[in-house]
Amino acid sequence: MKRRLILATAMVLCTGFGQAFAQNDALTADVRTDYRSIRNYFIRAAEKMPESEYGFKPTPEVRTFGQQIGHVADDQYNLCAPAKGETRKETYRFIETSFSTKADLVSHLKAAFAYCDGAYDSLNDASGAKQSARSGKTNFEMLNWNLWHTWEHYGNIVVYLRMKGIVPPTSEPSKPAPAKK
Repeated sequence: MKRRLILATAMVLCTGFGQAFAQNDALTADVRTDYRSIRNYFIRAAEKMPESEYGFKPTPEVRTFGQQIGHVADDQYNLCAPAKGETRKETYRFIETSFSTKADLVSHLKAAFAYCDGAYDSLNDASGAKQSARSGKTNFEMLNWNLWHTWEHYGNIVVYLRMKGIVPPTSEPSKPAPAKK
């Protein structure tokens, strides 16, 4: 009898903790925080590279810096659209193949991240677990794919920046906290 009471109490407590965990959207909070970090780093990196270096590529086999920016902009639409229950109107590589100037690419990159902001901002743990009819993957899968893909290409452009003597955003010195008065 005592054993059953302990087991029942443990189950009630675990169920309560599970519900509290789900209500806090802990998974979503982590995904959203990571997304905002890479979004900000990527935009800052794109802004740091001079216009004259947007055609730079370390070897002939890889994308130019500008193409990297365009590729990531395209995939914000390609990967966030299914999570939003939408279909992208443009072709898969529209930005990457249509634009080459820094001004155009940074503008499209910011617009693409703004589009994805809506997917991450409306996400919660319950909606993240839902399967997209368009992709067959859960919204978490699509948005996680977007995260690791963007981080992967951030790693690429860090090399481009370093080769041009530019410190990438993630390596910039931290600003000291303001002195207390």
